[in-house]
Amino acid sequence: MGDGPSPNAWEGRLHATAAEALYLHLPFCESKCAYCDFASWVTREGDPLMGAYARALGSQVRELKGAGLLSSCRTAYLGGGTPSLLGTDGLSDLVRAVASTTAAAELSVEANPESLAEGMAGALAEAGATRVSLGVQSLDDGELRLLGRAHDARTALRALGDAVSSGLDVSCDLMCAIPRQTSESWARSLRGVLGEGVGHVSVYPLAIEDGTAFGRAVDEGLMDEPEDGLAAELMEEAERILGEAGLSRYEVASYARPGRACAHNQAYWTGRPYLGLGCSASGMLAREGYLRLRDACCPQLPEPAPASARLRLRVLTGRRAIAEDPRLSSLSFEVEELDAGQAAAEDLMLGARMTRGLDPALVSHARLVLGGGRVQAALDDCVARGLLARDGGGRLAPTHRGWLLGNELYGTLWDLAGGEILTSRCQGRGAPKP
Repeated sequence: MGDGPSPNAWEGRLHATAAEALYLHLPFCESKCAYCDFASWVTREGDPLMGAYARALGSQVRELKGAGLLSSCRTAYLGGGTPSLLGTDGLSDLVRAVASTTAAAELSVEANPESLAEGMAGALAEAGATRVSLGVQSLDDGELRLLGRAHDARTALRALGDAVSSGLDVSCDLMCAIPRQTSESWARSLRGVLGEGVGHVSVYPLAIEDGTAFGRAVDEGLMDEPEDGLAAELMEEAERILGEAGLSRYEVASYARPGRACAHNQAYWTGRPYLGLGCSASGMLAREGYLRLRDACCPQLPEPAPASARLRLRVLTGRRAIAEDPRLSSLSFEVEELDAGQAAAEDLMLGARMTRGLDPALVSHARLVLGGGRVQAALDDCVARGLLARDGGGRLAPTHRGWLLGNELYGTLWDLAGGEILTSRCQGRGAPKP
């Protein structure tokens, strides 16, 4: 039952000296959606803070390039928040800064329909973007109002049409298990975005998060938690409708036409090192890449423990402080340190999100660092519970049951990590500001 390939094919990812993906977080929104717990703040259109913050991120990208940390960068993603709230000129300038400092073959930009102004998609393409992801969520106006979205269905369809016409690869997000949503309205939303010619669709069940308007409504008994059974039915309906239109599921929530899968997101799920810039942005570097970042431009980062093989970073510095002082040495971070076994368990867990299944090189590497018996027992348990099965090529891949009961599958694999993850915080040279 051996998987064959040398573990070195995966172990090399723990010795990368640069990032393969770059994420920039733009934390500005026209309004706060009822379900959203992301790091974002309501910001008026034209607020000078947005331009100053975007220019600061551009400066940080250039600093990373100077340190050699973007030499292997294959993808970049501008997310939020609502990047399109920066306006055509401001967002195009930031895209141009990223495109000119990386060799990323895929450069994605998130946008919301109400702020994707006419001609913006074309301008982003000219600046160097290759892909735009639109937060549509629904094409039912009642559902959109309930979610607190700032657009209506007509605006969403217009934005999708403009984006497709620009020549960019176009993705959109849709949400299911919204209160009062029906299978009929869900099908209309799916077919409506497909009718505009999008090549990628991500579908997410509504999740109730603490601190959100929906979270408070549930706590006060004004709203029920979404039903797991209904969410599963709607996710299955999405798979059927999208599949009939030629989009295949390649990850638990993501569907794409051939050649249109999001390479940036796949980097997260396959153990590729990445860097995140902007308030609350996350990154993940191999030990050698982390030391390079520390030595070159972030001396405030702590010395890693001897056993640390992978380090996760989250920016703690606020948006105003970043705008006022963009130096990387001024940033404050939260740092989590994973040893080789914890990193392997994390990769197994994330790899199980992919329909293509677990990479044999990863399984071999995990056996080496976690113990063959432990790994085999966990995999056998997942197979016995119908969460994993071998595909035609011999890979262990999630079953239909494993897809619907993902938390059970991911939890079993993550439990292999064992031990506590070392966590610390470090203060940059800049004064802390919100």
